[in-house]
Amino acid sequence: MLFLVSGTSRSGKTLIARKILADKRIPYLSLDWLMMGFNDGIPEYGIHHLLWPNEIAEKMESFLLGMIGSMLVDGMDYVIEGEAMLPRLVADLVEKHPDKIKAIFLGYTEIDAKDKVALVKKHGDGESDWLTNKSDEYIRDHIGNMIAYSKMIKDECRKHGLTYFDTSEDFSGAIEAATDFLVGDLN
Repeated sequence: MLFLVSGTSRSGKTLIARKILADKRIPYLSLDWLMMGFNDGIPEYGIHHLLWPNEIAEKMESFLLGMIGSMLVDGMDYVIEGEAMLPRLVADLVEKHPDKIKAIFLGYTEIDAKDKVALVKKHGDGESDWLTNKSDEYIRDHIGNMIAYSKMIKDECRKHGLTYFDTSEDFSGAIEAATDFLVGDLN
């Protein structure tokens, strides 16, 4: 089974992947790692960290489809997490492989940008965190963009019949519910 976890930056995607790894021993692949590989290794492909998530997803789509196709043939359980998956693509994959793919999207549409900035700064990963090392203005701008992107993702999930979890109000509860939705029925 492939477990696809997508959505906006700072919505809890990596937390879910790490929780599944710890609890169920299912490894994960972060699409951020792949994106930065393109960014730093083959910049001529035009995939870089300054693009909007949907732009990255569109540029990486054929690569992602090929990778997922190979993973489905292999048959191993795996989590793929990251922003670079659009609901349209995921809905097509789930429709073609309903017994082999389970997917969720995460976002935050109902939180004030100032409150989310405070949470990001409080819960960031310190020195290794790409966002918390930025200025408050940069973080506020990023979070504002991600609130808008969350609304788009939420609408697209509704349009394509995909499961969306909002982490605005009860972050921990939403992460727990999303993880349970994905792997709660596994031994």
